[in-house]
Amino acid sequence: MAFLTTVDAKHFHTEIPAKPMGKYVHFITIRVTESYPLFQTDGELNKARVRAGVDQKNNEPISRLAMFKRKQSTPERLTGRELLRNYQIGDWEKCDYNVDFSKTTPDCVLYGFAIGDAGSEKSKVVVDTAYSITPFDDSHLNFTLNAPFENGTMSRNGEVTSRINSQDHILPQVFFPSIVTLKDPTEAGFLYVFNNILRTRHYGAQTTRTGRVRNELIGIIFADGEIVSNLRWTQKIYDLLMEKGQIKLPDPLNEDQVREAAEVAIQQLMAEEYIPHTDFIGTALDSLLTEVKTITGDEMQLRAMLTQANAESTAYANKHIFKSAEKAKKNNRKTATATAE
Repeated sequence: MAFLTTVDAKHFHTEIPAKPMGKYVHFITIRVTESYPLFQTDGELNKARVRAGVDQKNNEPISRLAMFKRKQSTPERLTGRELLRNYQIGDWEKCDYNVDFSKTTPDCVLYGFAIGDAGSEKSKVVVDTAYSITPFDDSHLNFTLNAPFENGTMSRNGEVTSRINSQDHILPQVFFPSIVTLKDPTEAGFLYVFNNILRTRHYGAQTTRTGRVRNELIGIIFADGEIVSNLRWTQKIYDLLMEKGQIKLPDPLNEDQVREAAEVAIQQLMAEEYIPHTDFIGTALDSLLTEVKTITGDEMQLRAMLTQANAESTAYANKHIFKSAEKAKKNNRKTATATAE
């Protein structure tokens, strides 16, 4: 079943292949914080000391906030799993994230799973660490947190509670350029991952109370290989903004200026690549995005897309995952028998 008219069918497989076939689709996104999210490990915000820009004029090292890959992929795959449960598509009752994977859903096949001796599947969705455009010192703030009693105060019966703490939070309007890659996509798989990116709104720790993040799509690039890294794209954006004097710390960046710089940066960097690629950026992206929104915004078309994605992942699981697992069990039994003899 075909869903798209704006993308040539040559960019998609008709079924999910078992081996890498050299088709890649890259979702070029800017993740924009809209509240005070936490991207942290061991109680501290993640950060990295890296070169400020690509240009020789911006070769000084700076500390940048880091958004690790699992901080990006986990919320997005959970969005997809929620949709499958909502429309009761596939083996949604059995699937329990990080506990018991069904191995047959689009989530399991596209994003991968690992269940010890019970089997594993490598993720076809590749996400790398994203970095803030602005330096760490101008992108976070320390807040004091407390937990008051029922009467709204920090004391009761003459005793003051010790439930008080401080925590670094990322500021609103901090930008994380991020490229999400899907290997060997089918059309339904492409739409499934695309929809997850567009729908996901919360990232990082304490997602029920903070962590609001918006994914601003810059472009879609089809290629026969991987492209530029998140870090280099971020550094190139930094160069372009600095060149125009548009970074005025500690003021937040202007989103329109960031978007313009991001589009120019990715086009310049893609011009340096040595691989064939088809870019949907600017007006070309508008047409594709309109068509995708028509599909994902209509319940019947969305259900049809999810059903198709699940049918493809189930066929892949039956053909490759379960057969491989059964073959491994037979080999183990033969080995055990030979050892016993």
